[in-house]
Amino acid sequence: MADGAQGQQDWQPPQPLLDVAELDTDRLARRGYAEAVFCEGKTVDQLTAIAAAIARSGQPTLFTRVRADQVEPLLAQLPGARHEPEARLVVVPAEPPEPRGGLVVVVAAGTSDLPVALEALHTARHLGRACELVVDVGVAGLHRVLGHLDLLRRARVLVVVAGMDGALPGVVAGLVSAPVVAVPTSVGYGSSFAGITPLLTMLSACAPGVSVVGIDNGYGAGHVAAQVAAS
Repeated sequence: MADGAQGQQDWQPPQPLLDVAELDTDRLARRGYAEAVFCEGKTVDQLTAIAAAIARSGQPTLFTRVRADQVEPLLAQLPGARHEPEARLVVVPAEPPEPRGGLVVVVAAGTSDLPVALEALHTARHLGRACELVVDVGVAGLHRVLGHLDLLRRARVLVVVAGMDGALPGVVAGLVSAPVVAVPTSVGYGSSFAGITPLLTMLSACAPGVSVVGIDNGYGAGHVAAQVAAS
């Protein structure tokens, strides 16, 4: 990662793509992590133009929230890319870098939370961190999360994904010394209000060391976890 005079020397202005986008090709040198592309709301033509420019740049890139109709056009523009369907990601290159830093453990309260959890997991993994996944350990059966306590306590940082009442991040944070990144999901019924209830629960957690990202934001949680685990 460039810094100081070297970073200024390496700086390049954004690359305009007609009226579609301006790629932040300097971000990898500036921050140590390349730009990601959020695919929701983009047309196939817009996305393929962006993908073609990224392929020319040779930078590693995560395409997040990829729709089914976008997958094949993206892969056609990105030799060596891979589709992670459950996580709704296309990653280039297909294989993550050799992991460095500490372990990231991603914990999903329920199987229904798995798409967001996998988005976090693959994000952290492709940003260069070793990752482990724990699934279906919600607080309705507390013995399940206790059964993974050894792994949880080996983590440098944990990403805990939960919908419904959103109680799991606070429980996990009370069992480990590492920071917890809490991710509320829109999974649930009754009064979960599409993720508002777990979001408020997580923001109100009494266990210290819990930080919270937005509803269903697996990418943001994985990115934060990767940065925390870098040291």
